[in-house]
Amino acid sequence: MAFALRALFLLCGICGLLSGAWSFPTKIRKAFNCPKDWTQLDHNCYIYQEEARGFADAEAVCQILGGNLVSIHSRLENAVVMQVAIAGGTGSEEIWIGFHDTLEDDDFIWTDGSRDDFTNFLTNEPNSANGDCIEAVLPDGGWQTEDCGDSEPYVCIMEAGH
Repeated sequence: MAFALRALFLLCGICGLLSGAWSFPTKIRKAFNCPKDWTQLDHNCYIYQEEARGFADAEAVCQILGGNLVSIHSRLENAVVMQVAIAGGTGSEEIWIGFHDTLEDDDFIWTDGSRDDFTNFLTNEPNSANGDCIEAVLPDGGWQTEDCGDSEPYVCIMEAGH
C-alpha cells in the first residue's frame, strides 16, 4: 500500500511538472543569452569598446556588432554600464553613450530609438555650446555634452538572443 501511494505521488508530480512545462509559451521557457565577452542585465547585452572613435563611427561599429551605442533607462543600468567600461581597464575618463541632439538642439534622442525616460546630466548640463553628443564621465556616470567628432571609447548594447 505504501509503495502504491508513493508511486501515485510520483506520477502526479511528474504529470504536474510536464503539464507546467507545456503550459508556458515557448518564449518564456527559453533563456536569454549574450554573446561571449558581453555583459548581461535583464534582456540586454553590453560590451565596452576600447578603441576611441567619433560618435558616428562608434554607432556604426555598434550596429555592425548587432546593436547600437548604449541607451540607458535607469540608475541601475547606468551603474552597470559604468562598471562594464571600468572593467575595460583603459583608464579613459569618458565614454560615448547613444544620447544626442544632433537633429534639433535640446531635443535629445537615443540612437536605438528607445524612449527618453532617464537622464543623469551633471550640473550645468546639457550645454549645447560644448557639443551635441553625450558622454558619461567615469567612474560616477554623470553625463555631459561633447563635440561629436571627439574620439572616445564607448559601450554598445543589443538585445539578448535566445
